[in-house]
Amino acid sequence: MAYRIFRPRTPKAWLLARALVCALAAYPLVATPAGTSLGASPTAKNLPDLGDGTEMSPAAERRLGDGIARSLYRDPDYVDDPVIAGYVQSIWQPLLDAARARGDLRPDMEELYAWDILLARDRSVNAFALPGGYFGLHLGLVAIVTSRDELASVLGHELSHVTQRHIARNISQQSAQQPWMIGAMILGMLAAAKSNSPDAANAMIIGGQAAAIQSQLNFSRDMEREADRVGFGVSTAAGFAPEGFVGMFEKLQMANRLNDSGNFPYLRSHPLTTERIADMQNRISLAPTSAPAAPTPPADWEPLMVSARARLLSNPGVDALRAWEADAQADALQTRSPAQQAATLYGATLAAVKLREFVRAQTLLSRLQTQVRGRPVALRLAQLLGAEASMARGDAPDAVQRLAPAPQPGSGAWLDRAQLILMAQAQTRQAVPQGLAQASQNMHAWAQNHPKDASAWRTLGAVYEVQGRAVAAIRAQAHADAIEQDWNAALSRLRAAQDLVRTGQWGAAGPDFIEAAIVDTRAREIVQRLREQALQR
Repeated sequence: MAYRIFRPRTPKAWLLARALVCALAAYPLVATPAGTSLGASPTAKNLPDLGDGTEMSPAAERRLGDGIARSLYRDPDYVDDPVIAGYVQSIWQPLLDAARARGDLRPDMEELYAWDILLARDRSVNAFALPGGYFGLHLGLVAIVTSRDELASVLGHELSHVTQRHIARNISQQSAQQPWMIGAMILGMLAAAKSNSPDAANAMIIGGQAAAIQSQLNFSRDMEREADRVGFGVSTAAGFAPEGFVGMFEKLQMANRLNDSGNFPYLRSHPLTTERIADMQNRISLAPTSAPAAPTPPADWEPLMVSARARLLSNPGVDALRAWEADAQADALQTRSPAQQAATLYGATLAAVKLREFVRAQTLLSRLQTQVRGRPVALRLAQLLGAEASMARGDAPDAVQRLAPAPQPGSGAWLDRAQLILMAQAQTRQAVPQGLAQASQNMHAWAQNHPKDASAWRTLGAVYEVQGRAVAAIRAQAHADAIEQDWNAALSRLRAAQDLVRTGQWGAAGPDFIEAAIVDTRAREIVQRLREQALQR
């Protein structure tokens, strides 16, 4: 909602979502006392909830967000890369915990909203909040950040847009503005009737519209300032360095020099970037010296390697992939830091895999492993990349060997999900009974602990299918469809599973009446959901 710089070709669904966000952002906030924000202080937990002055209920806001998210999930540029998604979640979850502890994230809002981040294969530097706790994050933004603190500043800002209910408050204010617009039109018609001057009527109407638009712009800037202020508090409370805000704004300022409309400050919907940098620097200088120091990132190796992956996945053209080969030349790497060298080698290895140049990919991977020796997280990223390369060339046993042993579900490391999914995919292709049993057990445990993880359910469905558990496989895939708001697809799958049960086509594993009962229950739930959606329309 606040981070928009460069816009190449954008998928239609993501373009429409951003257009909606921009439209909603143009409307002013409901007035609050100066210097305050709803739920921004820990002491707010001791005060009665007097409401937030909005006409839209949280349930209605969630329904609106579900409809937008449904289009984004179906867009071909929606991406769920296990490595990048895990990295983003490792920053997102501490921010949610901090917002919860500060009182910004109320229990009712936490329960009702989605709190899901959707990644887009888009090179533009952008992130935005949607109604109902959905968030869009472009790979182009992940590609330019060089530290966890910078990405935390973006996510904290967008999180605050939702916890402060900016979208709902703006919709309410839009309704409040309509009488003034209508009043200006009526006065214009009266002026025309008395003076017989169309120009006077037009002046009256345009003047009223201009006043309303200027009011909207003023409140839009106030909304961004509030999100900066609350997001700053959430990010620092989560343990991230406050300098991340300054670093991120400086990157935006440098990029905006190439894409600035040149509007005067009072004609902008966002505060000037220089103003936001100064505000963050002032907050840092006024921060209490007794505040705990933020944890120091491991020399930025991890963010730079993930940034290289995001940059490559957002621009997968052949020419762009070839450019990575030139960057990985020894003479080109000499002027870069060790962490930057590791990131370049990581990107070049992945580019060689995408180009199916597996001999070169293996050479680059060996250089990368030497470069990251002694750094566990970076070495594990290289290990996962090696497994991806093995599966791309059809060598599932080598991928299993590179990934073994698989982590225990729920161990907490942000790469656990990526390793579990890659291991299950490799074991599914290898199709060894013992490996399939392990994949089934691991993915089932992960899906139970993370029931909203659509990719985990799809991977589990693929394992079940190879095991000959036809009904369970369809049920897992239907669950993934339901998570992504595709209720019709989910119901179609469940109907197919019911047909298999009626005809006794259980698969090689034999009857599973527990799965059949789950399928019937889920089918009834989805039918009810579709009926509710029809009534809402």
